[in-house]
Amino acid sequence: MTDRAFSVVRAGALTTVQDLGRAGHAHLGVPRSGALDGPTAALVNRLVGNAPEAAVLETTLGGCAVRPRSTVTVAVGGAPCRVTVNGRPVAWGAPVRVPAGALLDVGAAVSGVRSYVAFSGGIAVEPVLGSRSTDLLSGLGPPPLTDGAVLPLGRPTRLHARVDVAPQPAPPTELVLRVTLGPRDDWFTPPAVRAFTSRAYSVSAASNRIGLRTEGPALERALTSELPSEGVVLGAVQVPPDGRPVVFLADHPTTGGYPVIAVVRAADLPAAAQAVPGTPIRFVAVRHR
Repeated sequence: MTDRAFSVVRAGALTTVQDLGRAGHAHLGVPRSGALDGPTAALVNRLVGNAPEAAVLETTLGGCAVRPRSTVTVAVGGAPCRVTVNGRPVAWGAPVRVPAGALLDVGAAVSGVRSYVAFSGGIAVEPVLGSRSTDLLSGLGPPPLTDGAVLPLGRPTRLHARVDVAPQPAPPTELVLRVTLGPRDDWFTPPAVRAFTSRAYSVSAASNRIGLRTEGPALERALTSELPSEGVVLGAVQVPPDGRPVVFLADHPTTGGYPVIAVVRAADLPAAAQAVPGTPIRFVAVRHR
């Protein structure tokens, strides 16, 4: 096997390969997938000299540890965490040289949920439908990392960035999601619609890459009939039978049979990727997406 690779020493709770996703295949029932915090994935790629579409690792809460087979430049961003090489602390949010055979340990998130790890040359797993992203809903792409797995790396084509630390937004202490009401807000009572945009919700521990689940007031439906399955988009706020909104994220299904009360602005979704369970949520109605 080529020396442009790394082995997984500690896979972490859920670590996946992600890139820009496989947009344009919803008609085949294939979700977009891709990094939940797209701006951070793009930033760490820039720091190591990669193109924006290069694949990175997305960790969840517990981080991961890997051992490259050749010297590689690495950058870690997103959820703040301790980063070490062979046990010695190195910079978070900046390019770091990791020698061949050294242990790169990305620690547990100090705040936030997901950290992103970019390697110079990008992770070169085989693309599926034009993307290297792991899709937890359909099973497309590489499986989540497991201890002992070996992943290939591409060849670097550019020099890494010359920065000490790249500024990044802090994980949210309150998640403010701007929404455009509809298309099925008329399936809910007027008091329910008012409650949706005025009452406090919080992030549920049951959230994942498919959807951000919420805890808070249940929304009462005005129409109780069955809704035929229809297409749903990234950021759609679907309301299941328990009445508590679910914000669809990157691995969401392409159709759904529960009414969508609103759609979140795309620009607000990266912050949702870093909102820990219990984070307060406010849904704010706006006229246009």
